Amino acid sequence: MNALIVSPLLIPLATLVATLLVRRSPRAVRTISLAGALALTAAGLVLVGLAAQGQILASQAGGWAAPYGITLVVDRLSAAMVAITGIVGAATIVFAMARDEDPARCRDFHPLVHGLLVGVCGAFITGDVFNLYVWFEVLLVGSFALLVLGGGKRRLSGTVVYVVLNLVATMMFLLAAGMLYGASGSLNMALLAQAFAADEVPATAHAAVVLMLTAFSIKAALFPVFGWLPASYHVAWTPVSALFAGLLTKVGVYALIRLVTLFWPDAGIAHEVLLWVACATMLIGVLGAAAQVEVRRILSFHIVSQVGYMILGLAIATPLALAGAVFYLIHHIVVKANLFFLGGIAARLTGSERLAAMGGLYARAPWLALLFAIPALSLAGIPPLSGFWAKFVLVKASLDASAWIAAAVALVTGIFTLLSMSKIWNEAFLKPHPGGAGGEGGGGLRSADGLQPALWAVGTLAAMTVAIGLAAGPVMDYAVAAAEQLAAPAAYIDAVVRAGGN
Repeated sequence: MNALIVSPLLIPLATLVATLLVRRSPRAVRTISLAGALALTAAGLVLVGLAAQGQILASQAGGWAAPYGITLVVDRLSAAMVAITGIVGAATIVFAMARDEDPARCRDFHPLVHGLLVGVCGAFITGDVFNLYVWFEVLLVGSFALLVLGGGKRRLSGTVVYVVLNLVATMMFLLAAGMLYGASGSLNMALLAQAFAADEVPATAHAAVVLMLTAFSIKAALFPVFGWLPASYHVAWTPVSALFAGLLTKVGVYALIRLVTLFWPDAGIAHEVLLWVACATMLIGVLGAAAQVEVRRILSFHIVSQVGYMILGLAIATPLALAGAVFYLIHHIVVKANLFFLGGIAARLTGSERLAAMGGLYARAPWLALLFAIPALSLAGIPPLSGFWAKFVLVKASLDASAWIAAAVALVTGIFTLLSMSKIWNEAFLKPHPGGAGGEGGGGLRSADGLQPALWAVGTLAAMTVAIGLAAGPVMDYAVAAAEQLAAPAAYIDAVVRAGGN
């Protein structure tokens, strides 16, 4: 069982090493990389199966009891996040095979992706605040390198913004961890949760948690510290930007959910602040998207607005609201990664990401129009797709909690999201291309040759979006059970204590 718990770390780490060993052969690198991502997906699905039975798996590295050992914990939420990480990682690797890769980029891209996946999975299954910091550092190193992959002045300028603000958040996180350890003598999440519940920690510990949550808010791109995201994600190579869009901000959201539900499970001033932050994030993000004229810039601002929905569920803090946040996390990772993939394909066929220079895709590539419509409508919350159920649950939870303003903001944000998706549809798909329907090099629409792997990736994710929507009952049942674990963390704490022999 311990090997299964640690598998989300060992699999991408082993894949990283293997791709480095065969780096002279691009074909071998791609094959091993995809096999590693699929293995991670399989391990995640096994963990989901065990978590669905109500098991919370916990392990202490080397047999060292908390607070000295490294704690790994897998419950319903973390198991689902590991599985979806593997799926998006595999889709990214397949998408990257769509064109003839530059050997140097292939050599660098695949090891860096798996290095990023190690950090993401580590953040999802760690049970220790300091090791959460370590895994954040691992994924940030990988993300910095991936962001500049391919070079270029525009890409470098976006990376600078990304690096500066994320380093600020990292320093805040490290300072908070030091303050928390000094105040409590432990950084084990379960032991800290016990101490907070028993009110056995000084005011300094609460101040440390506030500072830590502020750092996570930056990493999750919450209002007002979201500017780094739309300044950086749209400049990366398409597979990289899609991987970032699907996973990176969700690690910050996950950390917020995990720490708030462990340390401050009861509604209080922190939840009130989060509620207003969530509303502001939804509105500012969607209004920012409305002002953009490039596809991935629009989609980047929508990441901001959609993160607001997830934090709305955390802020309301009822079991139904938390279930909505969990459902939204699962839905949004798939949909947002897919939209970035599709935006990259559309830009390749039309020769530009600017809406004014795009057009003609519906006539030239109706299959692409269908594949775009599915995640776009899901993002806007159109039934019966996955986004509808996620928004429905959160709006209902808001109304049940008499959070009328939050419910109204969520509905208005959904309407503006639909308008943004309609703008992309009209400009990129319906209107004629400004350069005509010429072939490659003719100033018009370009050839779709070599895009078959990309279509497999986006088709699979689109099918998942439809499947989640049509099978919303079982998915919601899982999310409700995950929310119950979050709302009553006693089982999480007990599992860690038993694993440590305390």
